Amino acid sequence: AKGKVLYKSSCLKCHGPHHLDAKKNPIYTAPKVIPKNKVNMEGANGASKQVPLSVNDGAPIYSYRVFTIEGGGNTPYHQHNYEHMNYIIEGEGYLINESGEKLPLKKGDFALVNPNEKHQYRNASSENEFIMICGVPKEFE
Repeated sequence: AKGKVLYKSSCLKCHGPHHLDAKKNPIYTAPKVIPKNKVNMEGANGASKQVPLSVNDGAPIYSYRVFTIEGGGNTPYHQHNYEHMNYIIEGEGYLINESGEKLPLKKGDFALVNPNEKHQYRNASSENEFIMICGVPKEFE
């Protein structure tokens, strides 16, 4: 299957780390400053990455990354041998799949990119940021 929007929602309640009880949850990350690093892959424009939860925090299977794409920016058009699952937390943009389809995404949407599928994320705005969570197997962080 080609990259697709799996679920659209206009309202999801926050269940962030500040809602978890550290005594009942084996993995808990207290609020922390997370470095924001520029994406240096060829073809990336105005994209940066943060890693709030990874193997370094004790995550057994997945790492969660947060990508911020500046107005007019994009990730590189690329592929890799693992899936990733995305949740849009701010803004509007597009997932460009390997067929060249421009699939619209907005705050509250989920998307899936399968292994070895070429894809790119683009910010639809020239001014506002497009921010998404990207879950990947921990081995590929």
